[in-house]
Amino acid sequence: MAARRPLLLLVPALALTLTACFGGSPAAEESTAPQVSSGPVEIRYLIGQPEDAADLKLIKEDIAAFEAQSGGITVKLDVLPSESIRTVLQTQLRSGNAPDVFGYDTGPGFAGALAKAGLVHDLTGAYAKYQWPVYDFAKQRVTFDGKLVGIPSQMEEVGLFYNKDLFEENGIAEPQNLGDLMAGAAKLKEAGVIPIGVNDKDGWQGGHLLSMSLSSEVGSEGMDKLLSGETPWDDPSVVNALKVWSDMAQQGLLTPSPTAVNYDNGNALFYSGKAAINPTGSWLALDIERNVKFDVGFIPFPSSSGPGIFSGGLGSGTFIAASSKKIDAAEKFLDYGMTAEHGRWAVENLQDIPAFPVDTAGVKASPLFTQILADTAKIAEGTGDFGYNIDVLTNDTFNNAMWKGMQGLLTDQTTPEKVAAQLQKNYKKPAS
Repeated sequence: MAARRPLLLLVPALALTLTACFGGSPAAEESTAPQVSSGPVEIRYLIGQPEDAADLKLIKEDIAAFEAQSGGITVKLDVLPSESIRTVLQTQLRSGNAPDVFGYDTGPGFAGALAKAGLVHDLTGAYAKYQWPVYDFAKQRVTFDGKLVGIPSQMEEVGLFYNKDLFEENGIAEPQNLGDLMAGAAKLKEAGVIPIGVNDKDGWQGGHLLSMSLSSEVGSEGMDKLLSGETPWDDPSVVNALKVWSDMAQQGLLTPSPTAVNYDNGNALFYSGKAAINPTGSWLALDIERNVKFDVGFIPFPSSSGPGIFSGGLGSGTFIAASSKKIDAAEKFLDYGMTAEHGRWAVENLQDIPAFPVDTAGVKASPLFTQILADTAKIAEGTGDFGYNIDVLTNDTFNNAMWKGMQGLLTDQTTPEKVAAQLQKNYKKPAS
């Protein structure tokens, strides 16, 4: 039931304003709004426009299947363009006219801000009632002040999609370290191809870029130390990870004027073969397969000494507004998406990877998605070495500093040292 577009695209500005607008509001609680208790019930579900019309058709069919077995619940689907949904959702949350169910990003900088403002319904009781089998690590991303406030929708990993045909045509092997990546990018530039299709007009993409280079350089243990406060964010390892991107920008290995290119246009450069590498998340795999006519590989961002590791974890989640008068119906809607059968449907049809156990034996999948399934299974199992998508684990002020800092690096308006200093200044140690 999630939109194909990562929900971070939809509402990056909302988390930054909630604390100012609702700073004195209570934390998430079970809704006390008067409830609709009889007769047919209609709930409103707000999502961002999927990147592909085929996905929207599948979502509508899925909603129709829920309605047919719901016993009188209907779902009014609201689909808004990504560039307007954040403003609309913010207005509705502030005015008390919020959708009953909506998508949002997990983690303290996003769902945590909503919970702190008292804008999301406490689902702790629903978890117990319906026995939702969400992975423990995933539940942590939607737990604030001891309350479960959402359902994590999908697991993901962030890395480099690359055009295998362009690599072969230019005599470039799959990079085994950062030096290989830089040398290959230089070859592609000489051939008139955009080596790495970075797009950062919206700001949030820069957080993914840093997540990739930093996770690969310091490993999961190093990321744990940074996120816990044991290692400061102005540490040389962070400066070096930032410097990778400023060096690439200065050497002309990225999209020209990357901060003027939005997410959709950046993806289009890769689909058309104008850019050889697209640094983004596994959620894009299905859209890539639908839009390209060449073979695609997916690898971690390389480290200075080896192939590197994927940044893995959670992306979006599904939430119920605290002001909803249809909590019971909304919870039943969420429960529909939590069955093993629905999880398998999401894997097969949307290439979403649910944050709960799903039997994927016999699933028909492309080699690209088969690889992604195997990788994300290791995240769930706690095996392998994975980094983190930073902005899901940090607060809104830190994320804002990171996004603006990366934009400054990509346009040569600041230095890695200055960005790292701002990260440390805006870091807040998580509550123990």
